[in-house]
Amino acid sequence: MSENSTATIAKAKLRRPASREVITLDGTSSFRFYVHDEPHPFASWNYHPEYEVHLILRSSGRFILGDVISSYDPGQLMLIGPNLPHSWIADREPDEHLTDAHAVLHFTDGWIRACQAAMPELRVLDSLLRRSGRGMEFHGAARTRATEALLAIRDAAEGAERVVRALDLLRILAEASLEDATPVVRAWVPQFDDGGPSEPMSRAIDYIFENLATGVRLHDAARIATMSDSAFSRYFKARSGQKFTDMVRQLRLTQACHLLKSTDKPITTIATIVGYSNLSNFNRQFLRTYGKTPRQQRAESQ
Repeated sequence: MSENSTATIAKAKLRRPASREVITLDGTSSFRFYVHDEPHPFASWNYHPEYEVHLILRSSGRFILGDVISSYDPGQLMLIGPNLPHSWIADREPDEHLTDAHAVLHFTDGWIRACQAAMPELRVLDSLLRRSGRGMEFHGAARTRATEALLAIRDAAEGAERVVRALDLLRILAEASLEDATPVVRAWVPQFDDGGPSEPMSRAIDYIFENLATGVRLHDAARIATMSDSAFSRYFKARSGQKFTDMVRQLRLTQACHLLKSTDKPITTIATIVGYSNLSNFNRQFLRTYGKTPRQQRAESQ
């Protein structure tokens, strides 16, 4: 897939502020499990008060979770806490359709607390629920077992069997070792206006994506947001959890990492595509972020 197509999809997904996703139940279940295609009308940069277990079945691309931007591949499994903004941006052509790309479980804090009140044994889930506020990605044996448990909910008969399968999934996640259950988001408390990040933040992110290759300037982003440079800088840090320049750098390097893995373009060309006019600076920033040089990253991907 071309980098232009990827950028187009990413910009479309982030053009609006994170919206609150309204998750409804069908009246026959106390939680929601579903498998959806990519694209999906309700898959956007959003947040919701429910917990979410998210499994990538057959998609790859970049994800945004709170103040973190990184890449994902099939098999990624995450637990996302309430009201943590998130989005998965697939690497696909604009007209490409991926069937059964994501498996998702949603449950409310009220539901799990009611289960704990009736079954005190479930208090062992407290640490898991607390840590989910930073987002958790699962690896190794824990991911393998949890993936099987999550898909067992899909295959279970309607009724009590699905509840048993859902609780078994949470048990497996809670028992994962610290090595197999890593936090994703840094210590960040999102600040929302009127229930969600406001339009100036959306326009700022849109501006970053549109100008990564040609040059991104805080002054121009502040002008688009109709703020002074200093006010915009404080606003952006409060809403995104990171400085404007840090987000720009991370978006550039994440895109570079993807291109190193998925294309055979020369490293100098990739540096230019993501907005670095100085190759030495690109190599230095890449090494500081990933602990390896672009050349080493490409060698490991082959």
